[in-house]
Amino acid sequence: MQYETVIGLEVHVQLDTRSKMFCGCPADYQAAAPNTRACPVCLGLPGALPVINRRAVEYTVMTGLALHCQIPAFTKFDRKNYPYPDLMKGYQISQYDLPLAQEGYLDLAGDDVSSDGAAFVRIGVERVHLEEDVAKMQHFPGGDGAGDGGYAPGGYSLVDVNRSGVPLMEIVSKPDLRSPEQARQYLTALHSLVQYLGVSTANMQDGNFRCDANVSIRPLGSAAYGTRTEVKNMNSLRAVYQALEYEVARQQRVIADGGQVAQETRGWVEERGVTVSQRSKEYAHDYRYFPEPDLPPLRIGAGWVSELQAALPELAPQRKARFQADYGLSDYDAALLTGTRATADYFEDTLALRDGDGDSDGAGAGDRPAIAKEIANWMLGDLSRLLNQNHCDIADSPVAPQGLAELLGLIADGTLSTSLAKTVLEEMYATGDSADAIVADKGLAQISDAGAIEAAVAEAIAANPKAVADYRSGKANAARFLMGQVMRLTKGQAQPELALCLIEDALAQDALVQDAPAAADSPNP
Repeated sequence: MQYETVIGLEVHVQLDTRSKMFCGCPADYQAAAPNTRACPVCLGLPGALPVINRRAVEYTVMTGLALHCQIPAFTKFDRKNYPYPDLMKGYQISQYDLPLAQEGYLDLAGDDVSSDGAAFVRIGVERVHLEEDVAKMQHFPGGDGAGDGGYAPGGYSLVDVNRSGVPLMEIVSKPDLRSPEQARQYLTALHSLVQYLGVSTANMQDGNFRCDANVSIRPLGSAAYGTRTEVKNMNSLRAVYQALEYEVARQQRVIADGGQVAQETRGWVEERGVTVSQRSKEYAHDYRYFPEPDLPPLRIGAGWVSELQAALPELAPQRKARFQADYGLSDYDAALLTGTRATADYFEDTLALRDGDGDSDGAGAGDRPAIAKEIANWMLGDLSRLLNQNHCDIADSPVAPQGLAELLGLIADGTLSTSLAKTVLEEMYATGDSADAIVADKGLAQISDAGAIEAAVAEAIAANPKAVADYRSGKANAARFLMGQVMRLTKGQAQPELALCLIEDALAQDALVQDAPAAADSPNP
């Protein structure tokens, strides 16, 4: 029997605010010592009253608008009750039946998102609501006598309250995703969106962007949903994809063996590549939701919503279309360059320095497509390679847009060849020095004096008689081989075009010399 996969995602996004959701404690808990970002509100002490963070509400409404959601005029907070050790109050302040945003969508475009050849797939967004994050548990396994000074050899857990109360936005999709690949692309698009909006750093490695997945299967063509499981503990896009692939296959095996899929929460174990059962899945009534009595309901003014809508920045799909229209970039290049806001900003900052009046070699707007393509090639090629090797984001690149623009200017004015520029770029990345300083310090400027190159040309021709013979027999590529030899002899500093011209001239002169005796023996007419 053929089955259809049904996936819905719950994405938790930590909002980039200065203070926590319901108190004045700093929200930058990542580098702080444990339990140093806490107050009576974070700890849930009796008599401590929460106060709503306006900026967090604003960020959530902005995200809802970017996802084409409806923004209700009235909303409220609720208490979600569950007894976990990382929940300081014994309940979480969240939203249940009246979220800040609802009934939106996110379109996925691309050749591999649709099975029927459609130009895009629309994924419904059920809700975007606001809540507080929980504390962080740290587990220390025992069994070997290890521990804090030998304490608790059987293992123990500690609670860090710093994260408790940090604003957490939850984006819940409808069960419209039909494959792990669609789920990965939905998450990629959502990750890009919140970064473009500036509402979150969305660093998955820091837990700022987390995902839980609800997955089920059903017979192909059936309208009824199967029993779903929730998968947690996925901390990367790759992990989400692999966990969903495994879970879909597991559910198919369960049904094929005559069993029934249990509604439960399962955890992804990265090291083993499997999901494991954690607990039975809760229902909404298990949480005993009721309106938060210590917070007033919120009324969202239409005028404020209109102001936020007008202030939304240009998002990735619009920026990609503009890059193609204004700069003549291919769909592929434009998609990569607009994948993150930092990458797109880096590209346009570099282009602004190389284009028009800011261009050191005087290139004008008419050369914009060529300049844009050159920048794209360097960013997506050599610079990207260096960033990946050093696990560095482009926003933290040692080579700033000013540095890349300077390097490309040296190529344009003939100071550097492309191969020399690659060497200079690596030195810029390693040292942080400017291209001009590196060229001057290491004597890497391109040799453009014909007299200085002619000696290397003569040596290359003398050392490679076969290449000379090949050239004389009509194999034009032999001149390119000789040019490579000249570049080796000059340590890559000879101007390639000039070197090739001198080689061809020298070979032509050599041919005249070789033919001269035959001409002298011919009788005069």
